[in-house]
Amino acid sequence: MNLTTFVSVFKQQMLSKNKINFILSLQKKKAREEAKLFVIEGDKLVKEFLLAKQPVEMLIAKPEFLNSLPLFHKQGIREVIPAGYDNLKKISSLKTPHNALAVVRMPEIKMDPDDITGGLTVALDFVQDPGNLGTIIRAAAWFGIRNIYCSENCVDVYNPKVIQASMGAILNVRVYYTDLKDLFRAALKNKVRIYGAMLDGESVYSHKLCKTGIIFLGNESKGISEELQPFITDRIMIPRISGTGTGIDSLNVSMAASVIFSEFTRARGRQG
Repeated sequence: MNLTTFVSVFKQQMLSKNKINFILSLQKKKAREEAKLFVIEGDKLVKEFLLAKQPVEMLIAKPEFLNSLPLFHKQGIREVIPAGYDNLKKISSLKTPHNALAVVRMPEIKMDPDDITGGLTVALDFVQDPGNLGTIIRAAAWFGIRNIYCSENCVDVYNPKVIQASMGAILNVRVYYTDLKDLFRAALKNKVRIYGAMLDGESVYSHKLCKTGIIFLGNESKGISEELQPFITDRIMIPRISGTGTGIDSLNVSMAASVIFSEFTRARGRQG
């Protein structure tokens, strides 16, 4: 199917200055929240969103990318704008733009109290680095964890750098922003264990891990805030095996998350 055939089924427009300014504005959290839209970039990521039939408001891409799309990908796209390298560079948050960029509508997700009792969930306290949040989302999706609860001061999940780091895993994981105190009170009321990653915890390799519970991770430099530590029922840590005494004092939070998720998965396997 050539470009003329492809774009004929859409409302085709040019990449005007107003559209450029609007797309650039979505790099800021306030603008994203007001418009209920966010930006994704990259051939693979855009194709995954289209395949998942996510509501795409605007697809801006090189003609060759548009020509590569199967016809069924047209579902859910409101507007297609063919663009060259120079125009894509104007709207990209990356130093080198990809062949495609899309503006996507935020999904409407509602918290379900049963999610914290039916399996493993993740809670994040004041995680600030977009790359860390995106990598944690990616790791959660890999290990079958479907819900992540963030404190209100965590980085925005629709930050372009979070989306990039998640590598499409955002399609499989629901991320909520909530008061963690309320979440933990509800968890404890339902006898759900809260596994807090702490430097003074017991080794995750020897601690008894349950099939259900909340894996709780804190800020990149400060860890879990003092006001939330009393909610922790199980303090766990990843022991350092290295014999060197300098240069390594902790793991990156997203690295730690992957190790802990893996160990919980192994524990679930042992429990059947």
